[in-house]
Amino acid sequence: MADILGAGRAAPNFSLDVTPDQKLTLGELRGKPVVLAFFPADWSPVCGDQMTLYNEILPEFVKHGAQLVGISVDGAWCHGAFSAARHLHLPLAADFEPKGAVARLYGAYRDEDGTAARALFVIDKNGVIAWSFESPVGVNPGADGILNALEDLAKRKEAA
Repeated sequence: MADILGAGRAAPNFSLDVTPDQKLTLGELRGKPVVLAFFPADWSPVCGDQMTLYNEILPEFVKHGAQLVGISVDGAWCHGAFSAARHLHLPLAADFEPKGAVARLYGAYRDEDGTAARALFVIDKNGVIAWSFESPVGVNPGADGILNALEDLAKRKEAA
């Protein structure tokens, strides 16, 4: 397992392709919670199930004002085909070249097979990691941890 960044750390900024001609920059999302879901590969069965689950519960993320972004080392064209086949409505960012550069910043790169770890990060509106979790590569981590972290952010906001 990788040594991913933990809560309290500033989330490293990045700019990655989400289509062959569009980029997504983390800094542009500042001001609202962001969920980063690193995953190994578009077409693996576990990754497909994980991204499909998140797609199905997108209204829960929206309820918290959060933006969900999937990230793997696959290219934008591969992401496009995968997204279309799975009917996904969330951006998939291509950490393709230099391969895994953003995953490495988050401590979520698997040198042994050249893929991203199955790692989740909830980032608060100020760009600080509020929660992180790494699941074994063959295990879908589900959404409970993410949703609990978003609930905790909402409670902190109410208490402030």
